[in-house]
Amino acid sequence: MNQYRSPEFAPHESPLREDVRRLGTLVGNMLAEQVSPAFLDEVERIRMAAIARRHEGAPLALLADLLSGLETAHAEALARAFATYFQAVNIAERVHRIRRRRDYQREGGAPQPESLLDALTQLKAQGVEAGELLEWLERLQVEPVFTAHPTEAVRRSLLEKEQSIVRALVDNFDPSRTPQERKEDEDRIFMALNAGWQTAEASPVSPTVQDEHHHVGFYLANPVYRIVPALYESLADALQAVYGVAVPLPRLLSFATWVGGDMDGNPNVGAATIAASLATQRAHVLEHYIEDIAGLGRLLSQTEGRVAVDGTLALRLADYRVRFPEAAAKVRPRHAEMPYRGLLTVIGARLEATHDDDHPEGYTSVRELLDDLHLIALSLVDHRGLHAGAYAVQRLIWRVRTFGFHLARLDVRQDSRVHDDALASLLSDSEWSKRSTEERVLRLRPIAGGESKLNISDEPTAVALYDVFATLGDARRRYGTHALGLYIISMARSAADVLAVLALARYGGLVQDDKVPLDIAPLFETVDDLTSAPDTLRALLDDPVYRAHLASRGDRQWVMLGYSDSGKDGGTLASRWGLQRAQVELLEVASAAGIRLSFFHGRGGSASRGGSRIAPALMSSPRGSVAGVLRITEQGEVIHRKYGIRALALRNLEQTVSAVLRASLRPRTEELREDEWRSRMSQLATRSREHYRAFVDREGFVDYFRAATPIDVIERMTLGSRPSRRRSMRGVQDLRAIPWVFAWTQCRSILPGWYGLGTALEQGVTLFGEEEMAEMARDWPFFANMLDDVAMVLAKCDLDIAEAFSRLAGPLHEPFFALIREEFERTQHWLIRLKRTDQLLQNEPRLAVSIGLRNPYIDPMSLLQLDLLQRWRAGGGADDALLGALVACVNGVSQGLQNTG
Repeated sequence: MNQYRSPEFAPHESPLREDVRRLGTLVGNMLAEQVSPAFLDEVERIRMAAIARRHEGAPLALLADLLSGLETAHAEALARAFATYFQAVNIAERVHRIRRRRDYQREGGAPQPESLLDALTQLKAQGVEAGELLEWLERLQVEPVFTAHPTEAVRRSLLEKEQSIVRALVDNFDPSRTPQERKEDEDRIFMALNAGWQTAEASPVSPTVQDEHHHVGFYLANPVYRIVPALYESLADALQAVYGVAVPLPRLLSFATWVGGDMDGNPNVGAATIAASLATQRAHVLEHYIEDIAGLGRLLSQTEGRVAVDGTLALRLADYRVRFPEAAAKVRPRHAEMPYRGLLTVIGARLEATHDDDHPEGYTSVRELLDDLHLIALSLVDHRGLHAGAYAVQRLIWRVRTFGFHLARLDVRQDSRVHDDALASLLSDSEWSKRSTEERVLRLRPIAGGESKLNISDEPTAVALYDVFATLGDARRRYGTHALGLYIISMARSAADVLAVLALARYGGLVQDDKVPLDIAPLFETVDDLTSAPDTLRALLDDPVYRAHLASRGDRQWVMLGYSDSGKDGGTLASRWGLQRAQVELLEVASAAGIRLSFFHGRGGSASRGGSRIAPALMSSPRGSVAGVLRITEQGEVIHRKYGIRALALRNLEQTVSAVLRASLRPRTEELREDEWRSRMSQLATRSREHYRAFVDREGFVDYFRAATPIDVIERMTLGSRPSRRRSMRGVQDLRAIPWVFAWTQCRSILPGWYGLGTALEQGVTLFGEEEMAEMARDWPFFANMLDDVAMVLAKCDLDIAEAFSRLAGPLHEPFFALIREEFERTQHWLIRLKRTDQLLQNEPRLAVSIGLRNPYIDPMSLLQLDLLQRWRAGGGADDALLGALVACVNGVSQGLQNTG
């Protein structure tokens, strides 16, 4: 059994302990009221049995006996009860992060680690002058990309209740609150808990693409929209504090989304969803601007005779009265002497008109709106209004610069094989996909370059792609060039795959000045694809048609790196090393070709899919790979964890921008030993992949996987609009990475996050020596960061519970689980040895506490899930009530582990 230390709180974390206790008591009171006092007593007995197992070595069977054979509705209630405790712990930890941030700000000593003030302080100490920093700020481009992978798609009503609890806890930071006010805070929390208990966690109906859009939109249009100005203000304050400079800041942050544009394997996504997503995003952001403009109108009540305004502002208002009479008619006569309020009223009316593309009084571009806002801000500054509203106007300017009229750029993604299917029809060549790369390039080059055209076809795939590119062209005209992001090609393996997109874009009419106005990003996903990626890019950059296209896009090439599928394909070590090596070699190819290369990182939430803390991840990346740019996917529970609360959304963005600045201006220094380390790592990655593939390619593996994990439950859950697998499952390659990791996480082995690593580490010790391997683990940021991520994964595993799940596989259990346990113990042994510690997470006490807080609740949930799974399968998976209880267990374990896929 994997042992964890008891949660031991540091002195500064006593408020966290108090919040956990307080919320736990309120959850208990809620359970007694909503179910019964006897039910609460039962929950407590189970919790104490789980603690006894963890801390006293009590047999797993004692805990399992308390959870077996329960009536279905009662089992579901228990699952929901433990899930509610998880929610309480999660909220307490998030609120504690806010508390710690405030502590740093209040104490005024050393800056909070990974804050902008901390980053600039470090950079100055490393010799970065103000001029160099400001030059880099102009080049900075940070773009989180929210993707349609709702592995934790919590209902909006529940998200709002969670935010209510957070606000009540944060209000309690104030020591001056009266006992009555504190009681009111507690009542608010208790009300939210009770109302949440009475609300279903998810709809029984699978979400549509539009539902997914509303889910992601909750974060973009609420917490994120609100905190963007605070990020710029934090940066401005840090610049002033560290360098003594105050300058206008460039735009360095934007957002993008895949919701409505990710067609890969999802028949529900296409031209219609692209158009609908862009229209919905535009409507959302316009409504926010209209609300903010109304607020500014109430604030900026300056009256003629009390203070002057710039003459240009008065002229602008007079001009608008003539040009936009409908909007100007909304200015009240009693506000005639309030020039700012008058102009803002017209601006608000024009924004209302912008909802209608054809309205003559609407804004035709974001630039027009920004001109109006800058005019107001400059007039305020010039007439003693710096502290009379200018800062409030500047906040809206930062929002408009960030979100434009589109809120978030929309990426589009499709599988290269779908493009080939369409081209086979358009070229009347049924053997198209079987032809060599050279043949396809020669055939596509004149079409991609506009010298010849494709024939018209009514074949469904060709029609669908025609509609997609026609819609993208229309979107550029309606929403502006910044509304569209990248066109990503899944399973991109040759220059022909990229030329295919240019040819199809021309076929759909996405052409401007005889050029295709589209940034195309090949996605390299598997370990083999990553290995061959440099040759693919070299061939692409050698193609004259594509180089002409790239010149029209500013000689900048995007490449997307797939962390999820490479991990599923080759295991964690082979994936991580393949991604590291590919970046180095791709940068060399781009440099030789004289183009700028930018990476788009397709990271998932879990370490098995590339999830990692942003600062160590960027500081351990290859030198030159960041170069001021970070484009990264945000998925599933990660969106909720990072962006669900305003203060934490701000903290996350500060950490991200800080890490990009540090990795760009002062990347890690050259290391003479690194050539030797890289050589060793190539051997270790090969060995790790061999061992991993031997396991997943073993005869009977698919049957074992489907029996020893709850993958069949996950496939029945209403998580998202996209199918969980690409086709009938013949092997690992046919299952999507998210449910693959999700299933292994639920059975508590989290196998994709570590399998194969122990064998590689052991081989490394044999070949190179333990001291040499320990030196790598200590001094090489890439290796150290990877081992830290794996240590966290191992700490969340429970091999005894995983073994209980494995026994569901019958005769397949013994041969497969023996390998799992052996590799787990090998990995844990060598990781602890090479890190020179006595146990996992010895140097991560806060994380150890976090895991320890959850164990007494996660273990019962897992055992309850195991019992329900056996009963559900015994009935042929036909009992929907059992399925509902199982889903409650799956959701609860996900919240407890804080990882799904």
